[in-house]
Amino acid sequence: MQDAIGSALTEKREFFRTAGEYRQDGSYVVSRRGADSTGNAKVFASFEELRRLYDRLPETFTAEDVGRTGITGSRRHMIIRHFGEHPAFDCRIARRNPLTGEKESPEQNTEVELVAD
Repeated sequence: MQDAIGSALTEKREFFRTAGEYRQDGSYVVSRRGADSTGNAKVFASFEELRRLYDRLPETFTAEDVGRTGITGSRRHMIIRHFGEHPAFDCRIARRNPLTGEKESPEQNTEVELVAD
């Protein structure tokens, strides 16, 4: 019964490699999909804190850029993947080695129809 109560107090969305969980206390947790250990998760005070991190990153960013914010180890890569998977972020994975995220501008998302004369 405790599990049912706990899950009712949170909302978890799973993506391809990552998951995002909104907790009752307002915090937001990014984790590796299906992982159980805390070593595979990063807790943010709120989703807005994660949004501010994203907004501070350059247009093209790597684990090194994410690491400058204090996030260490493999969590840096997990955060990049989460930005690429979560629909709230206009981001895509541009390269796998080194893992590189790229912010997409509205111009990149629009299709242009060309009409021949």
